[in-house]
Amino acid sequence: MQAPKTIEYFYSAHSAFAYLGAWELERIATKAGAQVVHRPFDFAPVMAAAGGKGISARSKAHIRYFFGREIKRWAQVRDLPMLRHRPTFHDNPLALANGAIIAAGADAGPLSRAILQAHWRDDADFADASVLHDLAQGVGLDATALLEAAASDAVQTQHRANTDEAIARSVFGSPTYFVDDDMFYGQDRLFMVEQALHTPFDP
Repeated sequence: MQAPKTIEYFYSAHSAFAYLGAWELERIATKAGAQVVHRPFDFAPVMAAAGGKGISARSKAHIRYFFGREIKRWAQVRDLPMLRHRPTFHDNPLALANGAIIAAGADAGPLSRAILQAHWRDDADFADASVLHDLAQGVGLDATALLEAAASDAVQTQHRANTDEAIARSVFGSPTYFVDDDMFYGQDRLFMVEQALHTPFDP
């Protein structure tokens, strides 16, 4: 019997476009019987390694389009509620939220969707342990044990390893998906991810 396909999912817990694609990714994986392998990473080092510009270095036109109009349109396409402003806590450290997703293991999907939505719908602080505690409880997890694990050396070592792997594999943004080591950047490429699960693209 053939092993199920996997989708390696590199993203950060504060990513607008990871939020916009999260439910579509789940739909695609479920329909195809594929496994989503969550690889949360620290965003800033990955962007720096790829030579990407920080938000302050981008033009106003770029920001208005990619972080304004584009987000609003995709929120409408995906039928997801979305803040009309940059989240208040968007620049907070990612280690605890990403660590919680790693620590959740098989439950990473529901937890990551809850974190992403709380950030982009409710303006919640993903670096606040009490916020993460409530979100973990909301998806039926043992929140206290999860947060202890999220801050542990083992999970934070995995977080750094995910970041290093993202850099080594030339990831330059969130979300990025791999199917059989073929890279797809951006949730707007999820239709290609779905095709690749059935028919790989030519090299």
